[in-house]
Amino acid sequence: MAIDKKFLNLFIKVTEKAAIGASKFIGKKDKIAADKGAVDPMRRELNKINMVGTVVIGEGEMDEAPMLYTGEKLGTLNGPKFDIAVDPLEGTKFTANAQPNAFSVLAISEKGGLLSAPDTYMEKIVIGSNLPKNLMDIDYGVEKNIKLLANAKNKKISELNACVLKRPRHDNIVKELTKLNVNINYITDGDIAGALSVIGEKPKNDIYYSTGGGPEGVIVAAALSCFGGQIQGRLVLNDDEKIRAKKLGITNFNKKYNIDDMVKGDVMFCATGVTSGDLARGVKDLGNEYEVNTFALHKSQNTIKTITNIYNK
Repeated sequence: MAIDKKFLNLFIKVTEKAAIGASKFIGKKDKIAADKGAVDPMRRELNKINMVGTVVIGEGEMDEAPMLYTGEKLGTLNGPKFDIAVDPLEGTKFTANAQPNAFSVLAISEKGGLLSAPDTYMEKIVIGSNLPKNLMDIDYGVEKNIKLLANAKNKKISELNACVLKRPRHDNIVKELTKLNVNINYITDGDIAGALSVIGEKPKNDIYYSTGGGPEGVIVAAALSCFGGQIQGRLVLNDDEKIRAKKLGITNFNKKYNIDDMVKGDVMFCATGVTSGDLARGVKDLGNEYEVNTFALHKSQNTIKTITNIYNK
């Protein structure tokens, strides 16, 4: 079953209101206030929609921030049943420091359509569209994966661009990529924007190769499924996190999740810029109005669009 296309504009409004709320804290050095500035309007708007919404990916306990928590019910509780993955403010640090690539994002599926991933780390490989299915595997290692990708894209290895989150845990990946002469584009934060830099007509990167957030991996998978992109992820769990994962129904802790394991059926994805970045332009304060810019996707309708809206203050 497809999600009725009338819902897309309603969900766009949700991320737009959240982005406006967060934008009031740009450059104010307060990550928690910026996050709360996004969470409160996001919850308010979601509760206006005629649906039975369940948060399956919420704000994690890790952030110690006001959260839309996993399991929370949203909407008027009349209407279709949806699973909702939210990140009211992806890039709290970027917002606090007035840096690019902060945005408000959500993904919606029919009930049972999104993996409920615990707020833990996930090893990830992400590549774009028009490539052989299940081309890569985390267990192949960097060299084999890069050679497979170069071959599939008909490129020299030295022509490939890899996006890597700048963290000491990736030293080995960086060492391997450097040895192979792959161009590396580092990001400091912003796992979702980094992973989605492999899609579009002229993608910035050929591959995203990092360990980032598990919930963000599912949100990325929702967007990729609209583009025909690919992701493989594996959760990184310590003993406490295994207990949390079990509560969400995860029993195979070594499972490698491909896109079809994370996203089933129809999906919508909306990302509204808070500060300008690769996915969307940031909120513009025009005095009496706000101008907002949203990147929106709807899988069953083949909708891929960027839209600009104006809201009165």
